[in-house]
Amino acid sequence: MKQSSRAFITGATGFVGANVARALVHDGWRLRALVRAGSDTRNLDGLDAEIVTGDLTDADLATKLQDCEALFHVAAHYSLRRADRASVVRSNVEGTRNVLAAARAAGVKRTVYTSSVSAIGVRHGGIADETYQAPFDSMIGTYKRSKFLAEQEARAARAAGQDLVIVNPSTPLGAWDRKPTPTGEILVRFLSGRMPAVVETGLNFVNVDDVARGHLLAYEAGHSGERYILGGENLTLRSLLERVGALVGRRAPRLTLPHWLPLGAAFVEERVLAPLGRRSATLAVEGVRMSRDAMYYDTSKAERDLGYRHGPLEEGIASAIEWFAKNGYLSMRR
Repeated sequence: MKQSSRAFITGATGFVGANVARALVHDGWRLRALVRAGSDTRNLDGLDAEIVTGDLTDADLATKLQDCEALFHVAAHYSLRRADRASVVRSNVEGTRNVLAAARAAGVKRTVYTSSVSAIGVRHGGIADETYQAPFDSMIGTYKRSKFLAEQEARAARAAGQDLVIVNPSTPLGAWDRKPTPTGEILVRFLSGRMPAVVETGLNFVNVDDVARGHLLAYEAGHSGERYILGGENLTLRSLLERVGALVGRRAPRLTLPHWLPLGAAFVEERVLAPLGRRSATLAVEGVRMSRDAMYYDTSKAERDLGYRHGPLEEGIASAIEWFAKNGYLSMRR
């Protein structure tokens, strides 16, 4: 328990951040959360936390970090859309550089930086661990490249003497997925009867509660400068939906779409209709391109060094279903 210690968290209004924030409070930390002006703060409802208004790139961020023992830098701009490329780099790369520098200036004891398996990249035909690094030029999209570059900022901070641990979550499922994330949107569409077909792809899925606990384990036991994959099970998308369907009595889609079909639809939406103001893009070309490769990962290092464990994925699935249902995301129909 950390009853006399204060932790500073960024990204607490988001999906992973909201769960990390709750894990910290549950563990006895006093919490201070950085929130952008005008943000949707419903993910902080009922949370015992001090809210400070600011941005990742603020020049006076060090003053907001005063008296904090720990920094959990979870915030990131996740978008695969062409229109968001500049803001993705600004938040993820420049924002990370500024937050870490502010933590050094404020004398923060230890930082846990939330990277992503996206920064590790895809090991084609295999399962990646922390020793693997995909070439930068092979990474699809601005978001993945921004997370790689942000992790380099974290490594540079460590080289400068900052005590810092990197965690790389895979694809979480669970409560507080308010936007929702692309994976959460897949669940919503499937549960609402709006997914007649799937694309052939694979991901590493994990209960977001396990990811949140992994952050605390990284703070307590992580080796400074190391990165740890916080993941769960490697599954095809169809296998995931079969598990979701088993919990709600709904059959997984039988049809498999060839990748060229959603890729063509995404191109028309994002490159033709959206710039003309005809409609907002619901598909991203980069997202469809990513789905061509299975993104599988190994959590052995986190298990060995941190004592990290991932529970049954069904717990995360059930939590996500319950949360989406309670918050009005599902229009269930047979």
